Amino acid sequence: MTIAPASAQILPLPMSACPNARLALFAIRRIGAHGLGDAHAAHALLNAFGEGFRRPLVLMRALMADIAGTAVNPISIAPCCCNRMTTAEDAVLTILARVETTPDTARLLLADLLGVRRIDGVLASAAALAAAFADSGRPISG
Repeated sequence: MTIAPASAQILPLPMSACPNARLALFAIRRIGAHGLGDAHAAHALLNAFGEGFRRPLVLMRALMADIAGTAVNPISIAPCCCNRMTTAEDAVLTILARVETTPDTARLLLADLLGVRRIDGVLASAAALAAAFADSGRPISG
């Protein structure tokens, strides 16, 4: 019998291969752990988007605030240094990747993640954030 390391049980998924998804995940982790005003998240988006960083930053903050205010289930996030993801982090990145192309899938996944049925506001925030990344040439792929 083989015993998997604890990190593989807590963080079961590998990091996304998409650099834009990794950037979004970094911001999600920083804001989730340190609050909406986290300077490291803002700095990462400034470096990635240049002068156009404000739109993705404000929308990332709005999404995180909407998720925190709506979720009835706990949403686990890993520390920024981890090379693996939680299932909740993977779900958020999948939602961001699919919200424009397959919105019904994104809607169901978001409802499962948050544990509520009325997720229209949070879904709109996710769509706006995904559009901000895509409009700046950094589409999030899952």
